Amino acid sequence: MHIAIIMDGNGRWANRRGLPRHEGHRAGMLRLLEIAEECAKRKIEQLTLYCFSSENWKRPETELDFLMSLFREYLNKGRESLVRNDIRLSIIGRRTGIAEDILAEMDDAIALTKHHKGLHLCLAANYGSRGEIVDAVKRIVDAKIPSEQIDEQCISAHLYTSGMRDPDLLIRTAGEQRLSNYLLWQLSYAEIWITEKCWPDFDATEFDRALQDFAGRKRKFGGL
Repeated sequence: MHIAIIMDGNGRWANRRGLPRHEGHRAGMLRLLEIAEECAKRKIEQLTLYCFSSENWKRPETELDFLMSLFREYLNKGRESLVRNDIRLSIIGRRTGIAEDILAEMDDAIALTKHHKGLHLCLAANYGSRGEIVDAVKRIVDAKIPSEQIDEQCISAHLYTSGMRDPDLLIRTAGEQRLSNYLLWQLSYAEIWITEKCWPDFDATEFDRALQDFAGRKRKFGGL
């Protein structure tokens, strides 16, 4: 099973508690660690998390600096959890704009866990689905693939997610009902589950609710 999550509501969670926004982001990172470990325990095949959108660069510089420092912290402190839980890490998105030391930490964590056999944890960082599709088209053009050979399988093979199965379930927190430029190609037949809870409040109990609802659905894969 492949679960994708849009982790929304960190700022709102902090505002409701009279806390600065960065405390919401920190709480969200801790929840990320917990849910990843929960998925590993449940033997879920893959978890893909929307960590940082390519549109997020429009946020205030102070918030961006904190988000980048938090990413550094996760890549550093999260390694113990990745190793202990046999989690394999991958990261999708454009590398442009991300600091060199963070890119180095990303590459080291990916290399460290590449032989792990448990949960595949995929982080979407500096990611935008339209940009991903543009990059896929460029790769196909650069490879000089004849037009008669370009089909859905070909396009899938040139996306950032090449080799990964499409998500079965999309979870979005904080009650928002949009895809926000996330895995537009890959989510074509995914079931969608939305909770009003903000991401820092998305615990194992709420995760159970999502999985139970999913288990009760009849998937049609495009059928009416």
